[in-house]
Amino acid sequence: MNASKSRLTPRKTPRQERSAATCAAILEAAARILETSGSAGLTTNHVAMLAGVSVGTLYQYFPAKEAILAELVRQMRQEMLADFVGAVREAEGKGLTQAVDAMVSASLCHHLRRPALAQALEHEELELKLDKETVQLKADMRDLIVGVLRDHGVDQPERTAFDLMSLSRGIVDAAVRAGESDFDDLQARLRRAVAGYLGILA
Repeated sequence: MNASKSRLTPRKTPRQERSAATCAAILEAAARILETSGSAGLTTNHVAMLAGVSVGTLYQYFPAKEAILAELVRQMRQEMLADFVGAVREAEGKGLTQAVDAMVSASLCHHLRRPALAQALEHEELELKLDKETVQLKADMRDLIVGVLRDHGVDQPERTAFDLMSLSRGIVDAAVRAGESDFDDLQARLRRAVAGYLGILA
């Protein structure tokens, strides 16, 4: 494992309940700092203090702050994928319009849960360059969307899924960077854009 990769990987995986609680406290402390101060305020000392652990304990789990950030990004990705799995299940047996509603809603869930954290982590994701993990997440999400489109008889479902993911990411990223916080309005606009691309009533 090269040096840059090791800085992004947790030092050890907590297996006991107490260790898992300590690791969770460290990650939550880092998340709260990102929400209030951004990455500029994130240091291992600050995280350890807020988590109520020593810096030495923190380093038992994470070799550097980059590993903490990478783990938070991984958690966000896992939540995003779970949101899309839930959307696919919700769309089963329903029409394409309802399926679009479910998938558009899923694409914004992580922003609705903790908007400031989601924005910070999406920025950090680009800086950390977690390429293989990013590719895998996008592939898993694309496969889910392709399946829904294919089930509804949409032509060229693979290319359509790619276009819809690109369209959605572009709209959401631009809105978040512009400081928008009305996610109900953003969801309505995104729904119109997706529906318009698919040629269905918005």
